[in-house]
Amino acid sequence: MTTAIQPEGRVRSMVRLYATLSRTAIIEQFQYRAANYFYMIGMVTEPIIYLVVWSTIADSQGGEVGGFTAGTFAAYYIVWTLVRNMNIVFTPFGWERRIREGQLSAQLVRPLHPIHYDLGFFAGWKVVVIVMWIPLAIVLSLIFRPELDPRVSQMGAFFIAIWGAYLIRSLFLWMLGMVTFWTTRISAAFEMFFAAELLLSGRVVPMRLMPDWVQTLAGYLPFESTFGFPILALVGPITNEELIEGLVRQAFWIAVGAIGVSLMWRRALRTYTAVSG
Repeated sequence: MTTAIQPEGRVRSMVRLYATLSRTAIIEQFQYRAANYFYMIGMVTEPIIYLVVWSTIADSQGGEVGGFTAGTFAAYYIVWTLVRNMNIVFTPFGWERRIREGQLSAQLVRPLHPIHYDLGFFAGWKVVVIVMWIPLAIVLSLIFRPELDPRVSQMGAFFIAIWGAYLIRSLFLWMLGMVTFWTTRISAAFEMFFAAELLLSGRVVPMRLMPDWVQTLAGYLPFESTFGFPILALVGPITNEELIEGLVRQAFWIAVGAIGVSLMWRRALRTYTAVSG
């Protein structure tokens, strides 16, 4: 007679799994710290371009644009570098290789849903990212002099929000990647998704500076919860009510993503055929 695993036992097992996967990722990524640093430095180019452009516009407009000064823009895009690195997850383009090389077949024999292994590994990588980002942020702060004076509530919300953004982006890119179960020509759809994310997330420019109709459209999509909200949670200006609203919106998109992954995964497995190159 077998004994069913109690919910408490399942929770403990999941905690141990995530702890092990994260610990493994931390050890592995610290071994490649030089490569990680060069990767992070390469990503700094994009926000510096945005920062210089918007700081110049602010100076030409009498010191500010829509309430953002040059110092506020500096704070926004320096925090952007951390949020961007936190949002690096398993890419949809990797699904083609995962299926073609038979990696998914090996994952299917494991006792848990494959997404747990991705989430645990990349979560550990984020710990390395945060540690390595701090010196980079100090250098950028010395150069661009950001204006940053967050409240305690902002700092707490920001910590939750960057991990919420990580979960949302992981879940939605997992759903996008699973489209490869039905077709092998999906690159155009991937590019459209990333283009929409670029324009509607607050990544290029704070959403508060966008036209009202763009802000309204963004409110119906998950992109702002992964970039704009986490950044503004720390940089401001933002009220406590807006912080709570943003966190609730993140929770909603996490739930939508989790349900979407579950439903798509069940249907995808019915069409899956292992291949190898």
